[in-house]
Amino acid sequence: MQSEALHEAAAAALREGAELRLRVAEACADDVVRAARALEKALRAGGKVLLFGNGGSAADAQHVAAELVGRFARERAPLPAIALTTDTSALTAISNDYGFEQVFARQLLALGRAGDVAVAISTSGRSKNVIVAAEAARARGLTLVALTGGDGGELARLADICVNVPSTDTARVQECHLAVEHIVCEMVERLMFDGDGSEALSS
Repeated sequence: MQSEALHEAAAAALREGAELRLRVAEACADDVVRAARALEKALRAGGKVLLFGNGGSAADAQHVAAELVGRFARERAPLPAIALTTDTSALTAISNDYGFEQVFARQLLALGRAGDVAVAISTSGRSKNVIVAAEAARARGLTLVALTGGDGGELARLADICVNVPSTDTARVQECHLAVEHIVCEMVERLMFDGDGSEALSS
């Protein structure tokens, strides 16, 4: 490809991503706030956040856990969050002994307690191991927050709170998921560490 064509392709992809984020702002802002408040409620009560997904969504799970345990934008106390995508011994043992569909559910049943929040990330809403873990979360009494795309799949129907990006383009959905995840982390910090947090929703 010539440089001019590459430039236009890059600009078009950036415009497409920006336009989708505007659609997410219109369609999903209330659900983003609900997700942040669900995390706040669990964390204030001494609960934790358990996150999971496959591929790029696994990276998102780890990213969000790191932002909560470490920090997002301010110095504050660490917040308990675990990505169920990081323990290679657990991942391989569970996959070998029980099948890959159980790889997150088994960990969730071991670590999750009623009052915790499970964050399930799937661009299609149809990843079988994510669905099985979502079902385990509901059975265990966790609040289930889902980040999905397209029509949301079965995951959207299971979720207590679903942020559904209105696109079937996996890359663009992932870009929006990351934006949503950052906003949730920012809101959680404000809600947890700025008085009653009302300014987080009006600033």
